[in-house]
Amino acid sequence: MNSEELKDFLDHKARTYENSFFLEQDPIQIPHSFSKKEDIEIAGFLVASIAWGNRISIIKNAKRMMALMDNNPYQFVIEHKEKDLKPLTSFVHRTFNGYDFSFFIKALKNLYINHDGLEGSFSNSLHSKRLDHNIHNFRTLFFELDHEKRTQKHVADPLRGSAAKRINMFLRWMVRDSKHGVDFGLWKQLTPAQLSCPLDVHSGNVARSLGLLKRKQNDQKAVLELDMNLRKFDPKDPVKYDFALFGLGVFEGMK
Repeated sequence: MNSEELKDFLDHKARTYENSFFLEQDPIQIPHSFSKKEDIEIAGFLVASIAWGNRISIIKNAKRMMALMDNNPYQFVIEHKEKDLKPLTSFVHRTFNGYDFSFFIKALKNLYINHDGLEGSFSNSLHSKRLDHNIHNFRTLFFELDHEKRTQKHVADPLRGSAAKRINMFLRWMVRDSKHGVDFGLWKQLTPAQLSCPLDVHSGNVARSLGLLKRKQNDQKAVLELDMNLRKFDPKDPVKYDFALFGLGVFEGMK
């Protein structure tokens, strides 16, 4: 395919997979169970933080996360006492354990009380064309409380070379328009033009098959390369193609 044909193909696949049936098999269904902005963004952030591995397992454990917070995430974050965190110690999803979960709750409370919440914490570099520095700055704020060093691995830093797949996915959920009923469009301080594709094994393999990505590693350099190519097709909303790459890989088996 030439460039124009590839754009038409990806536009078609993006439209195919960005619709409500996507919610039935995706962890984004968890924040969709809430209506309040703060509940949606907290649920979304926690779910995205454990979004690796089997999707059935992710959804199951994400529902358990919400239940441990009485299905009222914002109130739990803001009003919790130390004793309220004890039931969280039993939680585990792969390498994300109960200590990590408890620290995340404390860190989120700190963000909402002292840093204008999740949206404010991610939006402090408003003139950036991409969000690498925003994510790095958010991570600095998130870990300003005392914590075990091991927990840092659960919040990626693109300035250290990470593709930051889970954070980029969370940002897509919060920033992109809700007109198709998948993403939320809750955050107005950032724009879809700033977003980067959540690069993982599936999207990376499909991108290479389509000639959108040459780098073999799924790291930050690969994200930059893929960003550059996707922005040629739609500079205002390049991450809509995440649906195309993901759908082609997961649902159509493209490698």
